[in-house]
Parts: sequence; C-alpha cells; structure tokens
Amino acid sequence: MEFKQTVKEALAYYVYALVDPRDHKIFYIGKGKDNRVFQHAAATIDEIEQGLKLETIKDIISEGKQVEYYILRHNLDEKEAYLVESAIIDMLTYYKFNYDNQLTNIVAGHHQWDEGIKSIEEINALYDCPKLEVKAGVYILLVSLNRTYNQTRAKGIYQRFNIYEATRKYWPISPGQAGRVNYVLGVYKGVVRCVIKVKSYEFVDKSDDGTVFKKPRCCFEGEQCLDSIYLNKDVTDYPFGSGGSVRYIF
Repeated sequence: MEFKQTVKEALAYYVYALVDPRDHKIFYIGKGKDNRVFQHAAATIDEIEQGLKLETIKDIISEGKQVEYYILRHNLDEKEAYLVESAIIDMLTYYKFNYDNQLTNIVAGHHQWDEGIKSIEEINALYDCPKLEVKAGVYILLVSLNRTYNQTRAKGIYQRFNIYEATRKYWPISPGQAGRVNYVLGVYKGVVRCVIKVKSYEFVDKSDDGTVFKKPRCCFEGEQCLDSIYLNKDVTDYPFGSGGSVRYIF
C-alpha cells in the first residue's frame, strides 16, 4: 500500500496512528512524510523491525486482518509534526490520565520531558526556580546541556534526547577533579535539569559515535536523582564562562 505522488505532496509532514482492527485501539503514534505510515507493516513482513509494535502487527496479520491507518494531522512542517506527535503521545500515555498505556512506542514524544504534560506545581518548579543552595562538604560539577538539550534537529522520535547520557559524558576534566565529584548537574538555560549522584567514573579516548578526543574525557556512572534538592534550581549565579561546558561548585 502506498500514496500516489499527488497525495504525498498534499500531505507534506503528517502525524498518524496505527490501529488494531480487533479492538479498534491505537497502538502506535508516529510522524513522517511520503509513505512512512505504511512502512511499519511492510518492515514486519520482512522481519526488519523489533519490539512490541512488531509483535502487535504480526499478531494482526496472523489473524488474517490488516492494520488500520489514520492520518491525524497533515500539511505540517517537520517541527509542527514533532509537536503534534508528542502532544498526542502525552495524552495517550500520561499516567494520571491513563491507567493502561496502550501504545507500543518505544519512547515518549519529542520534547516530552520538558515541554510535555505537567501539573501547575511542576511548571512552577521548572520555570519559577529558587536559587541553588549547596551543602557544605559537597563537591558539584555543573555541565552545560545547551548544545544537546534542544532536539529540534533530531532525526526522529527514536533518536530522542537521553538526559542521563548527555549529563554523564564526555567532560574535559582532570582525573584529580573527577575523583572529588559527588554530584553531576546537567544545566540547560541556567536551570538544573538532571542530577546524577556519582558512583564511579572512567576516562575514554573516543565517543560512542567514534569521535576521537585530543585528550581523554570523563564519563560518570551513577544514580539519576529525580527528587534531588538540586533539581530544577537556578544556577545563573554560577556561569560557565565564554564557551565553557563545565563549572565546579564546592
């Protein structure tokens, strides 16, 4: 199944739903253009894709039925498609609205972490932030996420930003300093967005994508603290400096 060229041109970017014909429930939300909406089932037949979405489609096909396709919004640009997609995924997966998550999407929608559904209290915690107060004897490493946090240029939902991974690596600090760090705080636009309580660290010569560093860089391992006293705090009193990516507080 595929769209004719005139249809593809009219659709531009769109947001779509895959529906199980057995119970008429949406099991996947996605965004794309051209014939993207049909490619999941085609990939399943060729056994390319993996996961719960794959199993759902296989089950539908094994019963002699076909996935139902719905275009939810169309004639969008890519940025608009990301926003619509994430809003719909939020509405179908947010735990206070839905006791059972019926989607097979591997990850939440684009920008869901910071711009997705929030209570009034959570919104105020994000944007009306108190100043960071550091306890005596605690050694903190601030790391800038300004270059990685905004994912408007991401390739798609499956490349969604992982804030823990972005906060823990790869930092140009010395082994002596790394050994003193108790917490790593990921900072975006002056606000702490991620807190990692350090358990260990190592130095590597290159990144996961093969980028070779001039000097070894530090990767931390630890616990992401979602209820930390440091989370969602204003750290504008501790600027990184021109072009800087790290800053110590102790």
